[in-house]
Amino acid sequence: MAAQENRTQARRGTPLSAAEVLSAAVDLADEAGVGALTMRKLAERLGVEAMSLYHHVPGKEAILDGMVDAVFGEVDVPPDDLGWKAAMRRRSVSLRDALTRHPWAIGLMESRSDPGPATLRHHDAVLGSLRSGGFSVAGAAHAFSLLDSYVYGFALQEAGLPFETAGDDLEELARGIVDRAAPGDFPHFTEMVVGHVLRPGYAYADEFGIGLDLILDGLELRRGRPGWSDD
Repeated sequence: MAAQENRTQARRGTPLSAAEVLSAAVDLADEAGVGALTMRKLAERLGVEAMSLYHHVPGKEAILDGMVDAVFGEVDVPPDDLGWKAAMRRRSVSLRDALTRHPWAIGLMESRSDPGPATLRHHDAVLGSLRSGGFSVAGAAHAFSLLDSYVYGFALQEAGLPFETAGDDLEELARGIVDRAAPGDFPHFTEMVVGHVLRPGYAYADEFGIGLDLILDGLELRRGRPGWSDD
């Protein structure tokens, strides 16, 4: 096995590393989805034999853990000097951006049983920001869960849309639905499409910020209630 590894490294020119394996795995999932990730395909991408990978990672589950940790590492950690509300807005936007870059991660980021250091550092910082902002332990947990549910849900919905979030594809789809309906059918849907979706400058992606502000405003109101704060 050692001789095979040496021959593989000689073909590649440089030794393989665990970080390189994880980076290649993320790239492969970005291109073809996490379902396309196999040890064989990953090895082909890296130019090595599949068995060589096991010198650097225990197996596919460890690779998935590392990939999720890498995505969490891309998400902004709430800074200590920023108020909880601004920190949660920045973190939520950053998380959504990461999920847009890596849509395969939506179903994985909270499902792994062996979280890595970036994941734990991220979660600890979010909870710390909420606690510093006056939330009780339970209140911080409620707020964290609500925000994640919204961000993951929006990212999942956005990834499944049959159009780009802005542009001609959306306009063509919306006009087609309205034009196929008989006059007078679905009046409220038609009103929304004509009076909102088809207006200049509309982008579905803008809905994210609107919903996020509603949630943060609601959490601010809850923060002073019994069970939500330490007061």
